[in-house]
Amino acid sequence: MNARSVLSDRRWRRGLLCLAWISSVLSGCALIHHNGTPRPEIAPEQINLADDIDLARDGWPAARWWTRYHDAQLDALIDQALADAPTIVIARTRVAQAKSDVELTKAGANLQVAALASLDREHISANGFLGPFAKNEPAAGLTGPWYTEGVVGLGASLDIDIWGKQRAEVAASLGVSNARLAEASAVELEISADVAQLYYGIQTTYQLIDLLNESHEVAAFAVQAHEARAGRGLEARTQLEEARAQQLAIEQQIVSAQGQIKQLRESMRALVGAGPAGLPAIEPVALPRSQAVLPATLSYELLARRPDLQAMRWYVEASFDKIDAAKAAFYPSFDIKAFFGFNALHLADLFTHASQQINLIPGLYLPIFDGGRLDANLNGAREGSNLLIEQYNQAVLNAVRDVAQTGSRLQSLDAQTALQKQRIESVAFTRDSVEASYQRGLTSRLAALEARQPVIAEQVALLTLNGQVLSQEIALAKALGGGYLADPPVELKPR
Repeated sequence: MNARSVLSDRRWRRGLLCLAWISSVLSGCALIHHNGTPRPEIAPEQINLADDIDLARDGWPAARWWTRYHDAQLDALIDQALADAPTIVIARTRVAQAKSDVELTKAGANLQVAALASLDREHISANGFLGPFAKNEPAAGLTGPWYTEGVVGLGASLDIDIWGKQRAEVAASLGVSNARLAEASAVELEISADVAQLYYGIQTTYQLIDLLNESHEVAAFAVQAHEARAGRGLEARTQLEEARAQQLAIEQQIVSAQGQIKQLRESMRALVGAGPAGLPAIEPVALPRSQAVLPATLSYELLARRPDLQAMRWYVEASFDKIDAAKAAFYPSFDIKAFFGFNALHLADLFTHASQQINLIPGLYLPIFDGGRLDANLNGAREGSNLLIEQYNQAVLNAVRDVAQTGSRLQSLDAQTALQKQRIESVAFTRDSVEASYQRGLTSRLAALEARQPVIAEQVALLTLNGQVLSQEIALAKALGGGYLADPPVELKPR
């Protein structure tokens, strides 16, 4: 056999050995025993409204939906809340924290370089591994047993992400960061809707007090009239006491309404995060007309319109990346560590050419037997993802339910309001008839004034309906996402 054939045979054997080594490495890694089954995403046909739910106006809310009421007080209150509310500050802090987590995760996947320096004053053991250096023989270069060792240089390390574990971890942290951004938008929507609800609760109560004061004037005149008649013996005192009881009942309602305004104002102050003098005075204004809108078709677009759904969707996406990272942990990991610097047993020799030290250390970590830790980690990631998918599916159904129920309530309230207006017209006819009789001298002033009470009572009922319409209109704007619009969601693909 010539030298060339011998060399070829050696190379062939080395190749076989290399392949055998790689095969043993790959086959020796821990096996995935429990990968689990991903849950399916909600079917698109479940994201629809019933055909019998419809409103007069079609469309989605605008980004600053509350400005359609053209109320400068409301605009200022919501702007103050969106700037200073404690929950907004918390949400934005969570966003900043998530961004820091992304940067931290990215940094861990990059090249790490650090400056190293150490000083070690040590006594060498004569019976240890460095026993000869414990002698004091200058001629032999031994000056023991005491030495002052110095090390200075640069150390570096790099993890080689062959299986994508670090990339998956970065993607998961980015998903959480995007979810926090969507959550901040959801908090802004929640706060703006709550401020609007409280504001129009105050305005409705202001108008209720006006109607109660009008009713109180009638009741006060009735008390005076019955008191005068009872004093002249023209009627029994029973009617006087009945009139006085009615007056006191109205006064109770006024006091209750005034207390309700204070409670609503304190709720708003806590929501906005204002001090005792930090909330501006809220002046009475007329309630706006209903401007509720409902999309002609709801379908899949609702997922992109609701910030809370977008947040949950990002958490689900992040859970898929965590599953990828858990799978990659089953495979071998590689890293490279390096050092360049100076190392010497005598400080005087530290920065000499002979004291230079270079280390290049490729490393391999191969999981073989881990007691089920990796399987448990993967199973936990899978089950956590499935839980998020189920929560997301339920949240989508709840969102559709909220839109449907609120739209249905508005339909019912619109019908009730129309009927209540007709009712007021009928009762007002009686009032006007009695007023005309009084003008002709056919009845007393007391009868004319008391004929106003049923009309006032019906106006209170209409005011209550108008307040409920506004409340449901705001709730519908919130249920439709309040003008939030993300990129159209893509199909979730569990891994």
